[in-house]
Amino acid sequence: MQNKGLFRPTWVEIDLAALEHNFKQIKKLVGNKAKVLCVVKADAYGHGMVEVSKKLVKCGADYFGVASIDEAIKLRKSGIKLPILILELIPDEHAGSIVDYNLTQGISTEKLAQSLNNYARKKGKIAKVHIKIDTGMGRLGVWHEGALELVKKIKKLKNIKIEGIYTHFPCADTDRFFTNHQVRNFDTLIKRLNKNNIDIPFRHCANSVGVIDYKCSHLNLVRPGLMLYGIYPKENLRPKIELQPVMSFKTKVLFTKKIPQGRTVSYGRTYIARRPTSIATLPVGYSDGYLRVLSNKAEVLIKGARRKIAGRICMDQSMVDLNNLKNVSIGDEVVLVGKQGKEKITLEELASLAGTISYELACSIGKNNSNRLFKNT
Repeated sequence: MQNKGLFRPTWVEIDLAALEHNFKQIKKLVGNKAKVLCVVKADAYGHGMVEVSKKLVKCGADYFGVASIDEAIKLRKSGIKLPILILELIPDEHAGSIVDYNLTQGISTEKLAQSLNNYARKKGKIAKVHIKIDTGMGRLGVWHEGALELVKKIKKLKNIKIEGIYTHFPCADTDRFFTNHQVRNFDTLIKRLNKNNIDIPFRHCANSVGVIDYKCSHLNLVRPGLMLYGIYPKENLRPKIELQPVMSFKTKVLFTKKIPQGRTVSYGRTYIARRPTSIATLPVGYSDGYLRVLSNKAEVLIKGARRKIAGRICMDQSMVDLNNLKNVSIGDEVVLVGKQGKEKITLEELASLAGTISYELACSIGKNNSNRLFKNT
């Protein structure tokens, strides 16, 4: 286990063996027909982009997907040589960095393609692009009905290689009819391209839900994100694939004290002791990504038992009602996300309590914790 040093006893553990397990599960689902583009944007959803990417290289990843040039350059400087697709659009004036760092750019406009082409021509290089098609997301991309004309225009640029074409699902977890409609529209576009003798090597649309639940969307490249990290994008997908959580979130008991019946705990006095009890104070709060909305809702694991947060979560501290749990001492390990004994708390559980999605929670916890430990490197 790598340990950068813990002065404040609140940390995130990243299990790279679990990451490897999840990658292998993905490969079982897609087989040899589709390559795997691993989405590692947002610091690998808070899991540590560089370390995660290096592990995925060893596992057999084919491609990486990031959100920005900054993320891509960070991977290049860390020694990652695999292709990297920038999924977001970039300002035209940054086109040079795409060529200089041998990156692949997702594009939706002829103007950006022209900028890439001009810089690549000056350098005597070829810029690789994937064209983003909008089949219903309504965000980035050219609408699928007009995509053929854009592809034709970009194909004429001599220093551009159209390496891929892709689309994105906005509601694969909730609307099967619409998602299948997107796949059909994307397939129709590919057939139109073929009729015009335009062969684009990579075609991709499957996100994590697509990988698990829409075999028709696998094509020849898939883009798993959340499932790499052992988080289920939809609860009813658990029987279809066995994923292992990669992230655990832990702290230690900072202080304990007994409080009599009627006393209150934390800001706003939202917690009132209904009986004499003991309170443990933890050095973790919303500045660590442990959301304030979890106040009086979330549970933690202490000595293998679930105990509830008492009162409002503070910026850097939280309190727990020990509820007669015996022999709790300062320094005892507390699990906020992960396993302890026979009990476990998942990111999905906390996200449900917080009224949000596990993506946000993972990113929030990872982003706000400089103490990150990597196991099974």
